[in-house]
Amino acid sequence: MANRPAVKLNASQPDFLQFNNLACETAGGKVIFATDEWFAPAQNLLKRGPPEFLASAFTAFGKWMDGWETRRKRIPGHDWCIVQLGVPGVIHGFDVDTSFFTGNYAPSISIQALYLPSLVLEGDRTGMAASGVQFEAIAQLHSENWEELIPESALKPGYSDSCHNYFSVSFPHRVSHIRLNMYPDGGIARLRVYGVGQRDWSTVPAQDEVDLVALVNGGVCVGYSNAHFGHPRNMIGLGRAENMADGWETARRLDRPKVLKMDKNGILRVPGFEWAILRLGHPGLITKIEIDTNHFKGNFPDSCKIEACDLTPEEEKSFISSKWSFDQSPRWRMLLHPQKLKPHHRHFYSGDSALQCGPVTHVRLVIVPDGGVSRLRLWGRPVPVSSANPCQTSKL
Repeated sequence: MANRPAVKLNASQPDFLQFNNLACETAGGKVIFATDEWFAPAQNLLKRGPPEFLASAFTAFGKWMDGWETRRKRIPGHDWCIVQLGVPGVIHGFDVDTSFFTGNYAPSISIQALYLPSLVLEGDRTGMAASGVQFEAIAQLHSENWEELIPESALKPGYSDSCHNYFSVSFPHRVSHIRLNMYPDGGIARLRVYGVGQRDWSTVPAQDEVDLVALVNGGVCVGYSNAHFGHPRNMIGLGRAENMADGWETARRLDRPKVLKMDKNGILRVPGFEWAILRLGHPGLITKIEIDTNHFKGNFPDSCKIEACDLTPEEEKSFISSKWSFDQSPRWRMLLHPQKLKPHHRHFYSGDSALQCGPVTHVRLVIVPDGGVSRLRLWGRPVPVSSANPCQTSKL
């Protein structure tokens, strides 16, 4: 079967965009404090979808904007907010998106971070500034002294060719909260916090089965062949997919035969396939698999299979550098033999179907010939790091 080589990011895009958005509202991200939210609430920063602009939309407080926008400051100081990540983890980069904020974007920002217990969200405060009581409560966190991840840096206006302001980070510690400072005021459409979730595995009983590839448990996509309509990282998100956009969907392969035929098992005989490689949050023994094609009714894959392997961080880095070239491929072991898939359906495999292939750190989901998968769940038991090659903290 013909393999499509790994996708290459646009030269202007940093590698960290392959990681998960730990602050996204669909991952549980929340804004717990903002100094001012006069024109638009800070919670908009964490929306999953791209920013929108409605030219004729106004509110009682002014122009409606799909982002966080503060009033023009007429008192000392600057505006800032605190974001509680939906998934605590190691941050590798930020995208501060100023889309549609052209004459009203924040001129510059800085970002600080810390690990803290959960705090309380007080809800939408559009048209308001933080009260004295709220300022007093948040002052107890001393967030102005948190670790600085991004020093004061200029932003570009929100035109289509300049709205994405990328910042790489080298901070190896687990983070749960970030403080976004804007200087002195203005608007930002989205804040995307790219990284890898980290779970305290010492609290997980050895006999418990957990979803080893889940976003909340540190799973991450480290390579894929095609993501025309949806990124593979969506498959390890929380809950079931809301729609097709909340899953992995490829373009239709152009090498599809003009007339399709099936083999004796009812699986299409086609030359091509697509693939996605994911690193588990912890090395483990996989015992149960779920492949969910929810919402994919006319565009689900005909069949799939799953392979697995164990890699060291150095090996993973080498394979990523080579774009997972099949000329220098890992020694994949079969975890799930080819299976015929159904539309809009949860498929479960265990026992004889989910093959026992020992402790693994990575899996490769192969779909034939193309299509969409909304969720991938891999339940199993974590094994001691010494039993498999740990790759939890390696970077792309």
